[in-house]
Amino acid sequence: MRPNDRALDALRPAEITPHVSPYAEGSCLIKMGNTHVLCTASVDENVPRWMKGKGKGWVTAEYGMLPRATHSRNSREAARGKQGGRTVEIQRLIGRSLRAVVDLEKLGERQVILDCDVMQADGGTRTASITGAYVALSIAINKLVEQGLIAESPIFAKMAAVSCGIVDGTCRLDLEYVEDSAAQADCNFVLTNTGGIIEVQATAEDEPFTADQMAELTRLGTKGVADLCTLQDTAIEP
Repeated sequence: MRPNDRALDALRPAEITPHVSPYAEGSCLIKMGNTHVLCTASVDENVPRWMKGKGKGWVTAEYGMLPRATHSRNSREAARGKQGGRTVEIQRLIGRSLRAVVDLEKLGERQVILDCDVMQADGGTRTASITGAYVALSIAINKLVEQGLIAESPIFAKMAAVSCGIVDGTCRLDLEYVEDSAAQADCNFVLTNTGGIIEVQATAEDEPFTADQMAELTRLGTKGVADLCTLQDTAIEP
């Protein structure tokens, strides 16, 4: 039995609240069960120096966890003087996931910076960050169109991300921490709403899993992303 008697193919209670930051060009608070992430999008009318003169824009991301996002306090990475490897890996994942659905030429020579700050962590923080960052990015892009700074939205596909895994021999959608920590396999799916693959991270934690199990995890991930994309649409609508 899953926590809260959740079905194997059911998401945790999910909620996306848009426009939570009055200063950012785009923002939302995404809640996936007890995982809560604040996502903001900031538009910078400059691109990184290595992209100047190329006629294209850039989308990048930063990720972090508040010190008491977990049961015990984690020291701030700024206080330690450098980011940890996990943080760097996750923010690169968020950035390249979003760039996969953006026509950078249509964006023009500007960049959008997504900040994903984990307020509470209960599993799936990277996937929740990607899903929320897409909403923040979309809101910011819509403002650029409304202001006449770009002719049309450079976002050409809907996308979201969700975790899946194998726990006690069963394939499950959207693992919370108590499941994730006991999983025999862990997968993160970054997909379009039609099932197009942007990135898949799949790892056996205990023993190898089968192709049939991978197919079932993919089915669950595709269903979860489609449901999340529907939730995103509601949040993005003006």
